[in-house]
Amino acid sequence: MLRAGALVALGGAAAPLAGCGLLDRDEPPPPPDPLAPLLDESRQLAAGLRAAATAHPDLAARLLPLAESHESHATEIARLTGAATASAAPTATPSAAPSTDPSATLAALRRSERAGREAAIRACAAAPAERVALLGSVAAARATHLEALR
Repeated sequence: MLRAGALVALGGAAAPLAGCGLLDRDEPPPPPDPLAPLLDESRQLAAGLRAAATAHPDLAARLLPLAESHESHATEIARLTGAATASAAPTATPSAAPSTDPSATLAALRRSERAGREAAIRACAAAPAERVALLGSVAAARATHLEALR
């Protein structure tokens, strides 16, 4: 009799749990992190700089440190957001192939860096406090990249 009462009690307690959603598996995935576009952009900027360095070896010493900076930021943004790390993520491709003219390539890279700086500033202004330091660093680095690309 005690066993029967215990089984009824356990069965009665489990029935409400099944209907409350705790055991439902049809939950929608969480929305993407607001920093996902900044992560993608960091990867694309790095890829564009590397492609330009390959196309213009005489600019490589100037461009590769900037690419490494973007890759470092991408790694930190990925860590902060829980996204796939740069090494595990698909290789980012530059938005456009570098020009055969070095000055045109530098101008295109400056435009990309300027747009990236503005995106980082907007993200920094809208971010919660625990993300501001990283985003401020990204915005500052992109501003210095503009100077390095002159």
